[in-house]
Amino acid sequence: MQDPISILEPGMLVRHPDAPDWGLGQVQSVIGARVTVNFENAGKQVIDGRRISLVPQFG
Repeated sequence: MQDPISILEPGMLVRHPDAPDWGLGQVQSVIGARVTVNFENAGKQVIDGRRISLVPQFG
């Protein structure tokens, strides 16, 4: 099974599975397991990719 963090890269659009009210987020950086995302309704958040699997949004 592929590591969910490995598919994330800057510029990708994602959603937080446990915080749908945060809205759509754009990945700013991925450093190790730390994923910095700028969400439309929650601003910049640093997510621990080992604990939260962000959901990529395509199309």
